[in-house]
Amino acid sequence: MKTLLSLFAALSMSLNTLAAGLQHVEPPNWWVGMRDTSLQLMLHGSGIADAKPTLAPYPGVTLKASHRAASANYLFVDLDIGPDARPGELVLNLAGTTLRYPLRARMPGSAEREGFGPRDAIYLVVPDRFAQGGSGSQGGMKEGRDRASPGGRHGGDLAGMRQHLDYIAGLGFTQVWPTPLVENNSATYSYHGYAATDFYKVDPRFGTNDDFQAFVSEARTRGVGVIQDIVLNHIGAGHWWMADLPAPDWLNQWQQGYTETHHARMTLQDPYAAPSDRQRFTDGWFTPHMPDLNQRRPELATYLTQMTLWWIESAGLSGIRTDTYSYSDRDFLSHWSARVMQEYPRLNIVGEEWSPHPAVVAYWQRGKRNHDGYASSAPSMMDFPMNTQLLAALTEADGPHTGLTKLYEGLAHDFVYPAPGNLVLFDGNHDTPRLFSLLGRDVGLTKIALAYLATTRRIPQVFYGTELLMQSPVERDDGRVRADMPGGWAGDEASAFTGAGLTGEQREMQDWVRRLFNWRKAAPVIHDGALMQYAPLEGCYAFFRYDAGHTVMVVLNKGGKPVELPTARFPERLQPGDHARDVMSGRDFVVGSSLSVPARSPLILEIRR
Repeated sequence: MKTLLSLFAALSMSLNTLAAGLQHVEPPNWWVGMRDTSLQLMLHGSGIADAKPTLAPYPGVTLKASHRAASANYLFVDLDIGPDARPGELVLNLAGTTLRYPLRARMPGSAEREGFGPRDAIYLVVPDRFAQGGSGSQGGMKEGRDRASPGGRHGGDLAGMRQHLDYIAGLGFTQVWPTPLVENNSATYSYHGYAATDFYKVDPRFGTNDDFQAFVSEARTRGVGVIQDIVLNHIGAGHWWMADLPAPDWLNQWQQGYTETHHARMTLQDPYAAPSDRQRFTDGWFTPHMPDLNQRRPELATYLTQMTLWWIESAGLSGIRTDTYSYSDRDFLSHWSARVMQEYPRLNIVGEEWSPHPAVVAYWQRGKRNHDGYASSAPSMMDFPMNTQLLAALTEADGPHTGLTKLYEGLAHDFVYPAPGNLVLFDGNHDTPRLFSLLGRDVGLTKIALAYLATTRRIPQVFYGTELLMQSPVERDDGRVRADMPGGWAGDEASAFTGAGLTGEQREMQDWVRRLFNWRKAAPVIHDGALMQYAPLEGCYAFFRYDAGHTVMVVLNKGGKPVELPTARFPERLQPGDHARDVMSGRDFVVGSSLSVPARSPLILEIRR
């Protein structure tokens, strides 16, 4: 880790000391040995646009071209970093300015890194609300700390997350997804991270780029990968570009003035959609404070792609979560995802497409043969359709088309996905009310939901604090949904990390989640096994995960009474005389003519013959 940190320090010193007159050089460094040898530098400095750069001779590296955009203060320089190039320092001369540009060696095995997948379980954290460890600094930022305000900065930071990696790993999670950590220098409501003001800089209130490096490195030693949340669709109104756009079409601009997206995401697949509706969906802004990026501008498309690769390579990430996926330009997303997967064939990208329709979500997954020929290279998507069905299954009365039937039929729609097992199914996230509250503060139903997440054919993601039965309003209220993790601040009365001050119900739930996900971590049949489900009957829904040597049976009883479930109902997978082990209680027994399923409970059985 010391080597990585010293490289970052050397990089900063190099750019700050030797590139006088340049305010920004992005990406700030690059690597030899990338599969695509092209590199485009964005140089920003007063009057730099008309400079004619020259490159000092460097074996394997060629200066291909340079060009300006509309602004006099940007120059785009195209380089080719050939396969024979070695690590070192390029020297570019630009009208009296000397830029010494670092070329690094990639970390061993970088291109072949294993991304997250069905063997993993993801823990979602809002960094500002998780824990304060002391790495953050106000550093002249516009918004200070105000923990009393639900929508204000509360002071969680990278050091706080790093200090509690043992807690995350101990719960059985193998990946952590923090919401965006890059600088969001806005006057208010800046903590959420989705309005970047500098794509290459960690927000000082969280820490530094070095602190992020240290966090990822230490997480890896605990068997936990880090998924970075990257926003391609928009920036914050305080982004440094906004004072001097490289070109007027860098943003999606509207002649009639500010135009907000109408969120009509189905316009992209609708064969009858009006072109103006499609344009408003993708080119409309989220809010006046989130300018919409025009990825049809070639330099911006290249910038966003290289920025993504830079974070993967420099931080050692195991995956990317892409916010507001379909709002970006479709062709850009196709090329962006292909380039990322070209450099990291085993990485994973999960996109956010907030739609209840499986066909809409499937459209964006790699391998989907779409009606319009569109091809994506993103391996994963967030499974909003199944999240919707799971909540309905546990809150509606059962009927031919309601309640548990929705869970059954939701999974039956897996035929539309190229790789349903690589979808990320979640209990909730930073934009949705808390699971426990949506389920009427019912512990049994909450356990059923988590048991389903952990055992069905998906990658499970759990929102921080679910294991503590954290609550929120049932209508959207971001500040309260993203409440502080108990024990993350000195002086907190209760602590998730030590157990002090937790209620008995919270401690029991925390222990239950710990047992469930640690079992899952060591259960390959859940990661890779086939799935067979049975239509719900008598308030129970059952399915099996199985492979050549293992079988797991899962029964969800959402009713208020215990159920005796006839084993004859499952002739393909279960027989009287089979040996069973209750995963959560550890009880062993021999299967008889029926199974006893407690009220308002999941039952998870390992079956042996």
